[in-house]
Amino acid sequence: MRNYKAKDVDSYIASSDEKSRPTMKELRKIIKATIPKAEEGISWGVPFYKYHGVLAGFAVFKNHVTFGLAFALQSKDREALEKKGYGTGSKTIQIKFDQKIPTTIIKEILKAKAKANEAKRASK
Repeated sequence: MRNYKAKDVDSYIASSDEKSRPTMKELRKIIKATIPKAEEGISWGVPFYKYHGVLAGFAVFKNHVTFGLAFALQSKDREALEKKGYGTGSKTIQIKFDQKIPTTIIKEILKAKAKANEAKRASK
């Protein structure tokens, strides 16, 4: 859910439903640990991260948190996530509040996008 009143990620998480907070805090921790130099902020009313360009973000909904990407998920990642019960869209992973976060896949996706962003920047 977009929260245009949130000035930073802490206020976005704090203003969200209590059941959603652990998932969002864990996603934030994963992003910051995987890409430590990523810039954190609020874009489009949701927490968003940039690293040499757009990287990823997340948003809370009634029954899940959506982890959104700045690029399409590869079909192998979508299939693996769907087999484990996660909803996916072309650029999103839906994580229900009672589901474990697919940390390994998210880390791999973040590293690949960061590497692509670095290469794109270097070629300019």
